[in-house]
Amino acid sequence: MERVVITGAGLVSPLGNDVSTFWNAMLQGKSGISRIDSWDTSHMKTHMAGVVRDFDADGRFGRKEARRMDRFCQFAMAAAEDAIQDAGLVLDQVDKERMGVYVGSGIGGISTLMEQGELLRTRGVPRISPLLVPMMISNMAASMISIHTGAQGPTLSPVTACSIGNTAIGEAFRLIRSGGADVIIAGGAEAAITEISMASFGNATALSSWDGDPALASRPFDAGREGFVMAEGAGILVLESLTHARKRGARIYAEVTGYGASSDAYHMVASHPEGRGAYQAMKLALQEAGVEPAQVDVISAHATSTQVGDRSEMVAIKRLFGEDAYRIPVTANKSMLGHMFGAAGGAEAIALVQMIQEGQIPPTINQEVRDPECDLDVVPNEAREKDINIAISNSFGFGGHNAVIVLHKFEQ
Repeated sequence: MERVVITGAGLVSPLGNDVSTFWNAMLQGKSGISRIDSWDTSHMKTHMAGVVRDFDADGRFGRKEARRMDRFCQFAMAAAEDAIQDAGLVLDQVDKERMGVYVGSGIGGISTLMEQGELLRTRGVPRISPLLVPMMISNMAASMISIHTGAQGPTLSPVTACSIGNTAIGEAFRLIRSGGADVIIAGGAEAAITEISMASFGNATALSSWDGDPALASRPFDAGREGFVMAEGAGILVLESLTHARKRGARIYAEVTGYGASSDAYHMVASHPEGRGAYQAMKLALQEAGVEPAQVDVISAHATSTQVGDRSEMVAIKRLFGEDAYRIPVTANKSMLGHMFGAAGGAEAIALVQMIQEGQIPPTINQEVRDPECDLDVVPNEAREKDINIAISNSFGFGGHNAVIVLHKFEQ
């Protein structure tokens, strides 16, 4: 079977729209959470989000092309372009029939749907765009990337809620490993910071209602956590077979060695209180990678800053890793990013690659009072140096979807 490596990365995020800016902000423990200023939130239960700033879609794609894409698709396209450039991938030299795109979105073009719904209500049927459905459906990010790159291999848009990024990376890893493709662009994108989304999550009491400094709102594992903070963006990786990467002399960031997927089979939105599905996905991922739990150097936690979710993930980690759970750092990127939903796994995989490359672990910020049930080493408030050879990233989604990937430092 083929070995599978990561050769490129691109992202759009609340902490910056390139990997270097994003990574430096994470190491400094900066928060990307800010007050929403694009519409009036005075009637909402929460007033902040991880908003992407300084993203000029018109400048990047041209006004005509940008208007044919929902914001989530714009993010995906930009991140994919940057990942391809970062990988040094010359598209004219790639066998397009063996190049695929695995990019998903959990909510898709909800802002387009809402805008068009308002037009229908106020101005009638003739004003509705014929592109409404193509712009709205969540597979369009993968489709547009395929169209613009000419990728003719398998194109997949996984919809596994907040675990989409890891599902895409994991399924791409499996296809390349089995010889079904040479290159796959993989990850996720999301742009769901809208009134209706926030109203729904707010009424479900899932969102943080923090009313102080937005930077302090997302606090995974802290005793004072009270809900997640919505965020947006995209995280895209270029995965290749080692054979293909070597043939073109590519720089290799890390190797994907394992993937585990499971379902809680429990509840529409709540995690299983005993972390049943999370445990199973981590266990399967490590088994496929041929890794013993004690060999893991860092865990990138899903950790959204909800009471039940964070606690159940801790239970699952303790069950699988035993006494080693207290030795392994468990970092929570969402403390700085907020919850990027379908984009979270891709962005957090990029952060994990950077950890392996640079031997540094970004902190879990906003740790003030330890939750006695979340008593593992969460790298509180300050980044830490550590040589990292084996790392895992957890992503769990509404409906009980769980996806875990294992990355190794690349060795010839």
